[in-house]
Amino acid sequence: MTDTDVDLEKVPRLGLRHLQALLLFLGLVVNTTLQLNVGVAVVAMTNATSVNVDVPHYNWTEPEKSYVLSSFYWGSALTQFAGGYLCKRFGVKLVLFLGSFGSALLSSLTPHGIYLAGWRAYCSIRLMQGLCHGLTLPCIHQHLANWAPVVERTRLGAFAYTGFDCGNVLAMYAAGMLASSSWGWPGISYVFGAVGLSWCMLWLLFGANRASEAPCIGRAEQRYIIGDLQRSLRRERKMAIPWRGIFTSPPFYALLCARCADTWGLATMQTELPAYLNGVLGLQMHSNAFFSALPFLLMWAMCYVYLIIADVLLQGRRLSLTALRKTYNSIALWTPAVIMMALGFVEASQKPLALALVTLSVGVSSAATIGSELNTIDLSPVHASILSGILSTFTNLVAMLTPLVVGVLVQHPTERSEWQIVFSIAATVLFAGNIIYLIWGTAETQPWNDNDTKSEAGSEFEDAKLEIAPMETAPAYEKTRTAA
Repeated sequence: MTDTDVDLEKVPRLGLRHLQALLLFLGLVVNTTLQLNVGVAVVAMTNATSVNVDVPHYNWTEPEKSYVLSSFYWGSALTQFAGGYLCKRFGVKLVLFLGSFGSALLSSLTPHGIYLAGWRAYCSIRLMQGLCHGLTLPCIHQHLANWAPVVERTRLGAFAYTGFDCGNVLAMYAAGMLASSSWGWPGISYVFGAVGLSWCMLWLLFGANRASEAPCIGRAEQRYIIGDLQRSLRRERKMAIPWRGIFTSPPFYALLCARCADTWGLATMQTELPAYLNGVLGLQMHSNAFFSALPFLLMWAMCYVYLIIADVLLQGRRLSLTALRKTYNSIALWTPAVIMMALGFVEASQKPLALALVTLSVGVSSAATIGSELNTIDLSPVHASILSGILSTFTNLVAMLTPLVVGVLVQHPTERSEWQIVFSIAATVLFAGNIIYLIWGTAETQPWNDNDTKSEAGSEFEDAKLEIAPMETAPAYEKTRTAA
């Protein structure tokens, strides 16, 4: 029996590949909390929310707050592309560890920097955290590509990415509770930094770059993963990156538009939701923490609902993988677009309605994980980290721009009319981004994934159609598995 032959009955249903997915889940929880707790922290720093009178607060202007909220993405945009290259060059384990460790350590130093130099120091620390964080997301994509057999890609990938949603919940709720406790806003940086450092130790102990390098993996599971994903491992390591194929590929540009649109809508909520709830609806920090976290709690729960439905649809061959991706992405982008347009017209006196719309808008958007987040692995399993690095560079630029735009538009946080403009812009971006994805997006592996293939370009723009066709053949993952 060769390394590519496997008896499926001997493959464990719960194996080391699932442990790697769990580690990625926890890693995303940690890195997301380190990234997003700033929205709550800034509100706490400027409103004296702690019961401890010794915790200082600051009178920062709205533009200064927007600089703090966006500075993380200044750094992250610079290292996303480098992260994709480095994790292919040195392995996911080392790069993901260094990025997460640096971000967690900087979080622990944040209060001391703010005491010394105020918002400017906060911007500098957040920028450096962004530089570290930029290395991590391409690692997530590449690690999934290395460990998830094609038939399990949606299941394992979607589970790992629910760590992002769990991190959103913790970033909002736990940060809010810490800010209103005797620890005050410094407790946010200390606690999340300590949790991040703890995860780094777990990753060093149990993480492994590939199934072929894992010391404790069973022989059957190793053959199962290698046979499905790494038949051409030696040749893959010698492959040049197909830059021409990537940058002349309509499906790649369609994915780029979808991811940037989703980022604009989600970043609007992630960074500005505490300010909106405090300014327009008048919620204090205790209730603000709960209601800020509630949308992301629904988002996290919906991830598993979407995952189960997707598994049923794919296993029953009711939809092709491409049709599934487009359907889910439409739910994730168009539903929040409609809700955001409505949200701008809700009066402050209609607080329950506003909270319900905010919760629903964010909650349904988790469909984007299956809709487009995992599409990089579809287009090119070999170069998934490179694609992720390119995409993340642009999405981080979008996430950097969003709070700056809000800082210009919202000069008076209590004015509903100013927030109405913010939500209308986000809705327009979400609608347009998904239109492009419906026309040119696909889950088919592109010819440039394999450099030996002569044709590097994707399908032509002229052949694009705005449709989600019913599946006529087996899903992409099924065809790949049969061929294997």
